[in-house]
Amino acid sequence: MIYEPVIGLEIHVQLKTNTKMFCDSKNDPDEKHPNVNVCPVCLGHPGTLPTINLEAVRKTILLGMALDCRIAGHTFFERKNYFYPDLPKGYQISQYQAPLCTGGHLKIDGHTIRVRRVHIEEDTGRLLHDPAGKYSLIDFNRAGVPLLELVTEPDLESGGEVRGFGEELQLILRYLNISDADMQKGQMRVEVNMSLRQAGGELGTKVELKNINSFKFASQAVDYEIKRQTELLNEGKKVIQETRGWDEAGQKTFSQRTKEEAQDYRYFPEPDLPPIETKDLDLEKIRAMLVELPGQRRGRFKKQYNLSEYDIEVLTLNKQLGDYFEKVVSELKEWDRLSHLKKPPIEHEGKLIKLAANYLITELAKLLYERGTGVEEMEHIKITPENFAEFVTRIHHQEISSSGAQTLLKEMFETGEDPGVIIEKKDLAQVSDMGELELAVREVISENPKPAEDYKKGKKESLQFLVGLVMKKTRGKANPAVAKEILEKELGRV
Repeated sequence: MIYEPVIGLEIHVQLKTNTKMFCDSKNDPDEKHPNVNVCPVCLGHPGTLPTINLEAVRKTILLGMALDCRIAGHTFFERKNYFYPDLPKGYQISQYQAPLCTGGHLKIDGHTIRVRRVHIEEDTGRLLHDPAGKYSLIDFNRAGVPLLELVTEPDLESGGEVRGFGEELQLILRYLNISDADMQKGQMRVEVNMSLRQAGGELGTKVELKNINSFKFASQAVDYEIKRQTELLNEGKKVIQETRGWDEAGQKTFSQRTKEEAQDYRYFPEPDLPPIETKDLDLEKIRAMLVELPGQRRGRFKKQYNLSEYDIEVLTLNKQLGDYFEKVVSELKEWDRLSHLKKPPIEHEGKLIKLAANYLITELAKLLYERGTGVEEMEHIKITPENFAEFVTRIHHQEISSSGAQTLLKEMFETGEDPGVIIEKKDLAQVSDMGELELAVREVISENPKPAEDYKKGKKESLQFLVGLVMKKTRGKANPAVAKEILEKELGRV
């Protein structure tokens, strides 16, 4: 029998703020020393009073706006009561009855995934367990860090959609500078709630997938669970309501604990914090902080630059690279206008733009990764957009060869010098002068009569061999297209 997967997500995101949610302790995810960024408030000492970090509230509202959510006019915090060793107060300050944002949606490959709610709370501390199982230690640096929770409707239908939603949300968070959303650092965490049902039937037994530290693994876990639960139901067995984890080595989920009934958290309004009237936060000022989102950039890049889907995706996923690309494009027209060659820019503007994208995505990105930084460090490169535009223009007009271009780009990357200066200094200019190349071609034909004769007998590959010899004679500076043209002409005369 065929079953329909019904999948919803709960995603937690640590917000990028200077201080914690309810105190002025530092919010520093890179702090390596335990229990440094703590104070009596986030440690839950008796008699302390929390205060609201309004920057965290504004960033949560900003995400709600990006997802077309309804922003609550009036909201408040509540105490969520449960005991856990890394929860200093014995309760968590969260939201339940009046979440900051409700409704909204995000489209993934044309499928609209509805957002049920986005609210704000505080994170817990972190447990470190002795490998031998003799003790556990608690690091409270993370306790009290602002935590955004997003809950979707059960609209997802596959592991691929889970991954797509998570990765697109992660990208939006980074575009808006709400969070670095680094899953390896625990700044973004995903929980999957899923069940199977017969087409149009009632929902099946819910299984939770927790403690998964990548969207790739979440996707694999969901697809495995769909298969596991389908096999159980087809064998007439029951699916148990439980929490399961993902075993990457074994490529399977495993049971962590059964869950007979929902936890009663005994929510009640937090007595030490005032309610929030969001109109007092200047919502229009927050809305003005919205930038072009990933989906909007993809559409604009396709329409404006006519790039390949691959190039568009790379320049969208790496925002800094995409921003740099646009600065280069704005300089390209000026450089091409100033070029000493006579082609009008309108005839090859598209080729220049695609050439710029190609060299950015391949050659420049390669140099960044070799340096150990990656494209996320674009703001630190020495090559100005103006110099990169000149570099691309010279390649397009065949002033340098492809091998010369690699040498030139590497030198620009290391020194930040102008391309023209480097070309002259390193003698990289490509030879396109007909007289000079004709002389080189005639010498190659004279010195290599056999391949010349083979070409005349119909062996076309001999021509490429002769082109290579011309390139060697000119120390790689000959324009290969021009060299080939002259060779064909000269061999026709011999």
